Amino acid sequence: MNIRKAVIPVAGKGTRFLPATKQIPKEMIPIINIPMIHYSVMEAVKSGIEQLVFVTSTGKESIENYFDRNMELEGFLEKNGKLKELELIKDIGTKIEVITVRQKEQLGLGHAINCSRSVIGNEAFAVILGDDLVLSEEPVTKQLAKISAQNDNKSVIGVMEVPNSETFRYGIVDGDFLSSDARTLHMKAMIEKPLPENAPTNLATPGRYILTPEIFDCLDRIPRGVGGEYQLTDAINMLAAQDKVYANIFTGDRFDTGNIEGYLNATVEFALRDEATKEMMINIIKDKVSKYGI
Repeated sequence: MNIRKAVIPVAGKGTRFLPATKQIPKEMIPIINIPMIHYSVMEAVKSGIEQLVFVTSTGKESIENYFDRNMELEGFLEKNGKLKELELIKDIGTKIEVITVRQKEQLGLGHAINCSRSVIGNEAFAVILGDDLVLSEEPVTKQLAKISAQNDNKSVIGVMEVPNSETFRYGIVDGDFLSSDARTLHMKAMIEKPLPENAPTNLATPGRYILTPEIFDCLDRIPRGVGGEYQLTDAINMLAAQDKVYANIFTGDRFDTGNIEGYLNATVEFALRDEATKEMMINIIKDKVSKYGI
C-alpha cells in the first residue's frame, strides 16, 4: 500500500527563537537560503507523498503562501532572465497538494495529529516533524513506508540510536528485533524520556512515523497526559496493545533544529555538504578559529 498523505504539525509558537518568531513562523527561518520547512516538504515529495496536511495556528499563513505560486515574482524573474531563480521558486509549489487545518488550541502533538483526521480519512499516513531534519540518501519517510509494506502495512516508528546517557531527552522504544530484519523491532511500548537506568533500549524517536488510521480512535480515547496535553506517545502505546506496531532504525543524519544549538549545527553542516557554500563556510570557520584563538 502506498502512503499518499503526510501530516506536518506547524502550530507551535517557536518560543526558543524569540524575538524572531514574534512575526516569523519558526518553520520559515532559513538554513542558509532555504526555510527549514522546505526540507520537510521535500522529504515528503521524494517519498511519493501526494497530499500534505499542515496543522497550523494563527500567524502561520506565510508557510502556506510559501508553497503557493507567486505569479508576480515569477514574471519578474522571467522578464529579467533569472531562470535559475525562477525554477527554484516554482519547483516546490507544483509537486504536491497542500492542505491546511487549524489547531485552535495547542494541546499537544496527539491533538495536532487528530486535527487532520477529516483530511486523512481511513488510510495510513506519514507524520513528519519539521523540527527534525534528516539528511539521507533515501528519505526517511520512504524508508519507513517500505518497512510498513513489508509488515502487513502496519504502523512504523522511525528510531535512531542515541548515547545511553541521553535517553532522558527522548521517547525510547522497547521491543524485540525481527529475526528477518536486524534493524526493525516489533515494538512493545514507548517510554517518554526515561532515565538511563530505566531505559529498555537506546533507540529514540526523533519525529518520523507511518501510522494506520486506527491511531485516530486511540487519540480519541487517551486522557490528557504530561502538561495537560494529548500525547501521541500515549496513543501509540494504546495502538501497540491492540495491534502490531514496528520500530525501524532508519539510515540518515538527524539534526534537531528546535533549539538554537541544533539550528546552528544544522546551518554549518548543511553549508559544508553543499558544494556551492562549502568553501565559504570552511574559510569562515578558519577565520573565526584564528580570530578567537580557539
